[in-house]
Amino acid sequence: MTGTWQDPATVEQLRRETAKLKKINAALMSRVERSMDQQLNAFSLFETAIALDHQVRNRTHQLREALHSIERANEGLYRAKQQAEEASSLKSSVLISVTHDLLQPLNAARLTLSALTEMMESQDAGLLIEQVDRSLLTLEDLLRSLLEIAKLDAGALKPDVHPLALAPLFEQLRNEFEPIAARQGLVLRIRTTELAVSSDAMMLRRILQNLIANAIRYTRSGGVIMGCRHHPNRVCVQISDTGPGIPQAQQEAIFREFQRGDASAIDKAGFGLGLSIVRRFATVLGHEVRLSSLVGRGSTFTLEMETADRADIRDEVHEVKLAERQYGGLEGAKILLIENDPSGSEAMAALLEGWGCDVAATRSASDALLRLSELGGAPDAIIADLHLDHGESGLSAVADVRQQLRLEVPAMIITADYSEKAAKEASLCGLEVLKKPIKPAEMRALLSFLLS
Repeated sequence: MTGTWQDPATVEQLRRETAKLKKINAALMSRVERSMDQQLNAFSLFETAIALDHQVRNRTHQLREALHSIERANEGLYRAKQQAEEASSLKSSVLISVTHDLLQPLNAARLTLSALTEMMESQDAGLLIEQVDRSLLTLEDLLRSLLEIAKLDAGALKPDVHPLALAPLFEQLRNEFEPIAARQGLVLRIRTTELAVSSDAMMLRRILQNLIANAIRYTRSGGVIMGCRHHPNRVCVQISDTGPGIPQAQQEAIFREFQRGDASAIDKAGFGLGLSIVRRFATVLGHEVRLSSLVGRGSTFTLEMETADRADIRDEVHEVKLAERQYGGLEGAKILLIENDPSGSEAMAALLEGWGCDVAATRSASDALLRLSELGGAPDAIIADLHLDHGESGLSAVADVRQQLRLEVPAMIITADYSEKAAKEASLCGLEVLKKPIKPAEMRALLSFLLS
């Protein structure tokens, strides 16, 4: 037995079987371990899935809460925005209403002052009256500027952009500002042009008026020049002065409301609204306003606009050139006045009577029809306010009087309404319009023209 066990062949066979069994055992152990790992991995994945599910639920809850918070914040912001818009709209509406109402007594004051001027013969009294008139003009300019800003903010002022010829506008500006510049010892040069631009007539006129007035106001010596430069598809109107110039740090600030420079000793008027209106109107029209200035050398404002074809310029209702009309005799002229503002009516009647007119003052169309007999016949002319009481229009009042008399009595409309709509309504009725505060010279010239 012992001999068999020690046989080398037997020993070698046993070794081979032992090695084979070890391999089989190792393979079985590896399979068992892999099986255990898979079970453990599945369990781990299950645990991980549960943990992730909890995290997703928590994050979803947090996100939902955040969204609710954002919605609440948005609701608060929306309410605040609505309140701000309502407040802004109310502010603009009140400002428009108040400014319009303030123009009524201002008109009465200027008419009364004109009537008083014709009664006074003293030179000292004349100087005082002139000083009061300048103050009223300053107040008028402030109210008009505030009205324009309020209408822009309220969205009540919409541009009517169409091709415009610059030459007639430049001529009007020359006639308006040459006397003002001359009184300050300045030279105003406006170079004529045949160019046309795409713009709104009223807004463009106001922009250039404010730029020229600003240049004259701050120039102590020398002068102001306005001209055009033509570029492809663009026209640049430039207003240059020999004023003190504007430091770089202040060049943006002067376009804000109530920002003023150092006006000349001659002209301390102005409230810092002119350039603000320039910027606002230019923005609405899509024009560009630029400023180039050197301290001690002067300033140049450039208004850049889109060019237009002169062939596309539409027929406009031409303004009556009052300066070209000759005053006629007003003595004995019968005037029917329809004005709902008592102070304005009294002042207008006093001015007309001072010119020798016979005036019948009324407040409405029905009142005018009843009092026609006071004139002893048909009136020679009708002067009616555009906006009367209870929503009545001066246009319809004029039409009612003409219909009763069966006569196209000459008539004019007076108004504190500066909108394009008001002017167009009057023009469609064939009536001339004078804006309040009324300038007596314009009133007398227009009245003389109507009576002739």
